[in-house]
Amino acid sequence: MFRYRFVLLVLLIGLLAVVFPLITVAQTPDENTLIIAQTVDVGALDPASVNSRAEANIFFHVFGTLFEIGDDGVLRPYLASEYVVSEDGTEWTFTLNEGLTCHDGEALTAEDVAYSFERAADPANAFTGNTAGFALPAIGYQGMRVDGDLQVTVLTDRYQTPNLRLALISEVYIHCKDSYSALSLEEAGQKPIGSGPYRFVEWVPDDHITLEAVEGYTLRPTNFKTQIWRVIPEASTRVAELIAGNVDVIANVPPDQIEAVNNSGVATVQAVAGTRRIYVGFQFGENFKDAPGYDALQNTDVRVALQYAVDVPTICKTLLGTECERASSMVNPPNNNPNLEPYPFDPAKAEELLDAAGYPRNADGVRFETVLMGPRGRYLNDANVVQAIAQYLTDVGVKTTVDIRDWADYRTLTGPKEIGPMFFLGTGGGTWDALYDMADLSSPDAGTNYTNWQNEEWFTLWNSLADIRDPEQEREIINQMLEVFYNDPPWLLLYFQPDFYGVSNRLDWQARRDEWIVIYNATLK
Repeated sequence: MFRYRFVLLVLLIGLLAVVFPLITVAQTPDENTLIIAQTVDVGALDPASVNSRAEANIFFHVFGTLFEIGDDGVLRPYLASEYVVSEDGTEWTFTLNEGLTCHDGEALTAEDVAYSFERAADPANAFTGNTAGFALPAIGYQGMRVDGDLQVTVLTDRYQTPNLRLALISEVYIHCKDSYSALSLEEAGQKPIGSGPYRFVEWVPDDHITLEAVEGYTLRPTNFKTQIWRVIPEASTRVAELIAGNVDVIANVPPDQIEAVNNSGVATVQAVAGTRRIYVGFQFGENFKDAPGYDALQNTDVRVALQYAVDVPTICKTLLGTECERASSMVNPPNNNPNLEPYPFDPAKAEELLDAAGYPRNADGVRFETVLMGPRGRYLNDANVVQAIAQYLTDVGVKTTVDIRDWADYRTLTGPKEIGPMFFLGTGGGTWDALYDMADLSSPDAGTNYTNWQNEEWFTLWNSLADIRDPEQEREIINQMLEVFYNDPPWLLLYFQPDFYGVSNRLDWQARRDEWIVIYNATLK
């Protein structure tokens, strides 16, 4: 059931038949227009509510950040020209470039930077996006201090590895105080007023977002006057639009359609080893205590047993179209713990451990029942992967019902952590710092601790890093933490997502490994 046939002629005919009406009416981009197709729409346009990479890809072009993170982990000046750190490492003072403005003409100063952080952190606003849920908790955010028109200080409660701290600070989108103070939260989520190289023009939900280059912007290039970010959930439609020349870049090319793109003569596929961690989360939140299987999943031995039940390499080969090694931790190689081996596929071992944990098969062959939630259309072949995982679990006696939701619905459940008792999710990562990947679990109540995992040893060790300055000692703590994670897993470990981008032959652009579609530097060949 998981095998694919690559029949180019049949595939092309099928694609064109399905989407012919769309192709006839779609706008072919001219030399001043760049069109990118993603799989899902944004949820809102507030810079403090960004909660997915699809949103961040757009926001990165609308809003500036203090520094910019390369996919290699190199931090480059952006709105700020430099920074200094206090002796104890808790205060980070940034000097802004002169002459900055927001898109409505308001001057952008240190006060606006402070406002951007404070607005996101304000509990009254109840933001659960990347800034409030990930970046600020991970740095131990305490507040802001304005030191002058161009100097602003980020206050934290601990020392942290400098590169990690700067990267997390640089994930905050900067916007102007006067502009946003005059908007309600609802208004701010509809018409963003940015500080980056492109200004917002329009959002047609479930269809497209249009951006226009800011005239005279010097901090980043604007090689195309117009960017159009289209929403095309259906994979064959995205491919057909690319082959028809109506789109320049598409995300998540299905493995069985790569050959069609490469033989089209108008586009090629860029395959990259992605850094996004794909996993199944085990929900520990008490609001799921009455859900089927909840009690069993609180048992560490059960969660370890289920690691052996899923054949991850086969899922990669048959459903993702590539070879991949199963993840041994939440950290991308080469920064993971070298002493940890990926859990092998061993269903007999899974059954043995489930028996020992007190969950033998009943007369009907079922040990216990549970529910696995998952999205459709956000990750590469996600719904099919979820179905496969559920079958593997059912095969060892854990009868698993699948609850697939469209991404627009699913994403509304992730922020408030209303997914479970098991759920399929992907979270961004990098290859340049183990702690960046581990920062998803910076505290029990961190916004990205979607499982509500409470392991005391993990969080004690995380907090102890504030007293560590020696890189070798820090590495020892990291390895110890990853061993804790391995032995008391809050995730059913899967894989680092391979990414396939379809790119028009007219374009000179290289895909990144971290799923950021940074397109401002793209040019025509």
